[in-house]
Amino acid sequence: MTAIAARRELKGGRRLRDGRMVYWWVEVLAILAFYLVYSAVRNANGSHALHAFHDAKRIISLEHNLGIFHEATIQQWALHWKPLIVTANYLYGSLHFIVTVSVAVWLFRKYSDDYPRFRNTLAVTTALALIGFTVFPLMPPRLLALHGMHIGFVDTLERYPTFWSFDSGPAARISNQYAAMPSVHIAWATWCALALVPRMKTRAGKLLAASYPALTLIVIVITANHYVIDAVGGLVILSIGWVVANRFTRAGQTAGAVDGDRLPATDP
Repeated sequence: MTAIAARRELKGGRRLRDGRMVYWWVEVLAILAFYLVYSAVRNANGSHALHAFHDAKRIISLEHNLGIFHEATIQQWALHWKPLIVTANYLYGSLHFIVTVSVAVWLFRKYSDDYPRFRNTLAVTTALALIGFTVFPLMPPRLLALHGMHIGFVDTLERYPTFWSFDSGPAARISNQYAAMPSVHIAWATWCALALVPRMKTRAGKLLAASYPALTLIVIVITANHYVIDAVGGLVILSIGWVVANRFTRAGQTAGAVDGDRLPATDP
């Protein structure tokens, strides 16, 4: 049996322009395995409160020197609208995952040749984030008051609890609350925009996709989960991930299989 014939027996695959196959179930298993490792490493570094507090003071000092330390002022303005804060709490904890997963599935189904490059970009970006969490634990603004630094920040999750919270229950026991630098929220949101904007058919669709990173920035600031510098860090790791993935990804990038060897893609 030839390799091509053997591939016919596997379901849920899509053939790329270079003749390679990608399978949705392989991708799901790989992503789950990666996320389990990511979560284990990320949360294993969640007990360095003093180190994270000192790093927070360094970030605040840097932003003061750059003239961009306005997060507390922005949050105080937003706190006048309770529905805005409650919505931001839910967006912070849910949209981050829902949109990213949805975009990945959409790329797999509609733009299979581009999918491996974007998947690898996301993988490298997230791996770099782990390095940041490990070497630079950073206390988010919302936790500063618990350590005696009262400079105007409010823990919106504590004041307006959602269905989940970092402050109580299982999340408080396993979540690394000092994984703030770089901001994965910003990195993933910008990744989504890079995937969506060139492929949207309407101007409204392009505008909506392009605004997603800006919306994410607003959310992470008014909930006091990140400093603006964290967002810059997220863009830096995404840029590195993009360059690395474009340099080394081969799947789907070049025509390889002859027409007679091509198989129709099967829906996952």
